[in-house]
Amino acid sequence: MKVTLSVIKADIGGYVGHSGMHPRLMEVAEEKLREAQESGLLIDYFVTRVGDDLQLIMTHTQGTESETIHKLAWDTFMAATEEAKALKLYGAGQDLLTDTFSGNVKGMGPGLAEMEIEERPSEPVIIFMADKTSPGAWNILLYRIFADPFNTAGLVIDPKLHPGFTFEVMDIRNNTLVRLDTPEETYDLLALIGSIERFVIRAVYRRLDGEIAAVASTQKLSLIAGKYVGKDDPVMIVRAQSGFPAVGEILEAFTHPPLVPGFMRGSHFGPLIPVPFHFSNTARFDGPPRVIAAGFQLAEGRLVGPRDLFDDPSFDRAREMGNLVSDYIRRMGPFEPHRLSEDEMEYTTLPSVLKHLENRFQKLED
Repeated sequence: MKVTLSVIKADIGGYVGHSGMHPRLMEVAEEKLREAQESGLLIDYFVTRVGDDLQLIMTHTQGTESETIHKLAWDTFMAATEEAKALKLYGAGQDLLTDTFSGNVKGMGPGLAEMEIEERPSEPVIIFMADKTSPGAWNILLYRIFADPFNTAGLVIDPKLHPGFTFEVMDIRNNTLVRLDTPEETYDLLALIGSIERFVIRAVYRRLDGEIAAVASTQKLSLIAGKYVGKDDPVMIVRAQSGFPAVGEILEAFTHPPLVPGFMRGSHFGPLIPVPFHFSNTARFDGPPRVIAAGFQLAEGRLVGPRDLFDDPSFDRAREMGNLVSDYIRRMGPFEPHRLSEDEMEYTTLPSVLKHLENRFQKLED
């Protein structure tokens, strides 16, 4: 039996400010998904959150991009938004860019990652969920997991991993796609994905047989809306073990927090810190950006778990490093490279602040 794993998220109201989520919103989501499971639409589900983002993790047999599943997620977000408005939570319905569902949540605000698979005898998956950052945050991490032998020993010694992986990379500004094979095209891959605000990894496949290994959300709210309307807060699904990187190899990639765009007002670079579920609230400068890791075993579509995979002292050094980097980069204040580049600031509120200066610039003589 083929099983589809769908992770769909949205920021539908913060408590307090953008720092966390009110429990009532999660209760509403639980009620909606429980009804869907009882009706037979869902095999299983799990509701969680990271910071102020509501995360819906669902298994079913409807395939990817199912209108029925996406409508369920949309209706769930809308119901939770009504609760958020009643509680006067901050930014209620922020990620819902329209009031009307149009068959698919793509382009409507929520972020999503989905994969349809034939379950192996043992099917471990890790679902990563980030807050206060954008989809390009996954680039360096997916590279480390699936292409860096210094991170993933299996690339050298496991015959199923040794042939390498195929990376699907999106140019999110031009809505185009390219597929690159590693290790042969590693340098071409790096030439693209180092530009994390334009080129983002959408999926990774095992070259041995074309089996999907990972999938990530690529939705960028500012490009959809044409202006800054909130952070993208991406999600990602990674399969582990038995022909894929081991759980420990996947998690190893997060021990050195990369600098990612997001942080305060979506306008600053900051370290992506791996945290346990109970540390997923953001605070300092609306951050720092953070990521949680929920581990599950799939069993005929049932979600056995989750295990809180970053709830481990071996990540204390990474958290300490992230705080140290935050101390350093915050001293830069409004200067690059803490603040995003001018091209990226175009989609924030900065242009409206600078508009009154346009007519004060005087042309210089050659």
